[in-house]
Amino acid sequence: MKTSSGVEFGLWGHLEAKHAPTFFILANSLEETLGSDYFRQSGNDLVKQGYLCVTVDIPGHGTELRSDEPEGIETWRVRTNAGEDFVAKTNRRLTEVLDFLIAEGLTDPEKIAVGGTSRGGFLAMHFTASEPRVKCVASYAPVTDLLVLREFNGAEDDALVASLSIAKQASKLASRGLWITIGDRDDRVGTDSAIALARDVTASALAQGLPGEVELHVIAEPKGHTLPAGAAEQAAKWILRQIEKLSV
Repeated sequence: MKTSSGVEFGLWGHLEAKHAPTFFILANSLEETLGSDYFRQSGNDLVKQGYLCVTVDIPGHGTELRSDEPEGIETWRVRTNAGEDFVAKTNRRLTEVLDFLIAEGLTDPEKIAVGGTSRGGFLAMHFTASEPRVKCVASYAPVTDLLVLREFNGAEDDALVASLSIAKQASKLASRGLWITIGDRDDRVGTDSAIALARDVTASALAQGLPGEVELHVIAEPKGHTLPAGAAEQAAKWILRQIEKLSV
């Protein structure tokens, strides 16, 4: 489907439902995300509970890959080198999709969750921080700091790159539910970086007098950068609890 301005998005689930609780899930291209059990993550279980799953192509994938760009996270480095804030642009696209779904009567504006895998988790947390209608976010083996990635070697002095660290959004995430699942030896996106983010968000919640809704699961995973078995199902149960609690 497309919004009125042409933002393309994909849906998966009970498409005939009206005012459905909705789960935005981000990973790569919309076809690969919704077409894969792995990348649908908690969406596999949430659909059984009446949720609508939604996704878009993220930067570096599908229609969001320009002809002169390398694919994937290398796209992100090319864009930040050019001073382009690809996160802000993605947030605007996602907000437009959300507006469209609510206007069309497909989405319940009080029951919105977001999730994302790896690079998609990075964008999912940014979107949650930018969009007050999102109640909670589940991030699966997420990127939390671009400088941990090999693609951003040498970008330590880039102010834009530094500003995109999820830690910069801790004060906004402190008022939402945040679930992080990561393996204990994930050297691709950084286990320690994910742990530090969880602590930052909790510290911000305490400083603001908020109850704090952070769950961090560091699980033995000898394969490194992959989602530990059973994590997506656990996160789905957590999302259901969060939506019911925060939508009252």
